[in-house]
Parts: sequence; structure tokens; C-alpha cells
Amino acid sequence: MPPQDRLSIYQLGQLIYEIRGQRVMFDSDLASIYGVETKALNRAVKRNRYRFPKDFMFQLSEDEWKNLKCQIGTSSLGHGGRRSRPYVFTEHGAIMAANVLNSARAVQMSVFVVRAFLKMRALLGDKRDLAQKLASLEKELKKRLDVHEAVIVTILQRVMDIIDPPALPTPKKPRIGFQS
Repeated sequence: MPPQDRLSIYQLGQLIYEIRGQRVMFDSDLASIYGVETKALNRAVKRNRYRFPKDFMFQLSEDEWKNLKCQIGTSSLGHGGRRSRPYVFTEHGAIMAANVLNSARAVQMSVFVVRAFLKMRALLGDKRDLAQKLASLEKELKKRLDVHEAVIVTILQRVMDIIDPPALPTPKKPRIGFQS
């Protein structure tokens, strides 16, 4: 059975995180998908470091790693966890990793990984379009409410004038004496 039958795009999408404004996958998840050990993937990347600029791959900072461990429930060092901070790969980095691994499974799965990134991009794009439409609708409603609000205030003022009319001005008393 081909590997993509065992791992759905949805499941793969669950392995994609947004860090530093980029969608990335952990080195351990990518290694698992490509059918190699994490240390083998990282060794291949280090041997070909010139192929991985910072927009393809980066290592998490200590704070990022601590925050993510809390969010995703990764075990600590004392319980068999990682000894170093993980590397994360962007979509382009994942493709390049498959190229440096140069195994049939890595090449086959890289296509699958790219499709998962594309699917996620499409889903996020739909949400951005929806957010823009909602913002536009909100702006239009505010304009209409402002117009309606002004009309309602005018009507209320007229009703109040009918209920409690303003006092009529008192007629001026004629001045007594010589007037020029």
C-alpha cells in the first residue's frame, strides 16, 4: 500500500505549525514521513547546509521550544525527549530535504507534503478572504447605522418637542421714555 494511503492530507496538515509567521514542519515529523531517523535527516541537512537558507529551515529559539512543548505535549529530556531544540522546515525546505535524502520514499512523500502545504494555504486563503468580506460588511453596516441613528435622533427630538414643547418666548415689553 502506498504511503499516502496510510497518511491523509488532513493528518499531514495536523503536523504543520505556524511559527514566526511561516507554516513549518518539525524535523522529527518530516523524518518520519520520509522514512528516516531524525538524526539522519539532520545530518543530511548539515552536510548540505548551503541548500537551506533561513527561509527554508531554522532552529527554534529556547522560548519558542518551551512554548510549543507546552502546547503540543512533547516530553522533556528526563522522559526520553529531545536533547536539542528542533529544526523546522518550510514548504521549500521540506522539498529540499527530500532532495538531499535522495531516497525513493522521500521523493514520493515530498509531493504529498507539498500538496498538504498547498491545501493548508488554500484553506487559510479562504479564511483571509472571508475576514476581508466580513470587515467590508461591518464597515457598510456602521455607515447605515450612523445614518439611521441620525434619523432616529431627529425623530426623537421632534417627539420630545411635541410632548414637552419649548417655552414660547416672552414678548418684549415696550420701553418707557424717549426713544431715538
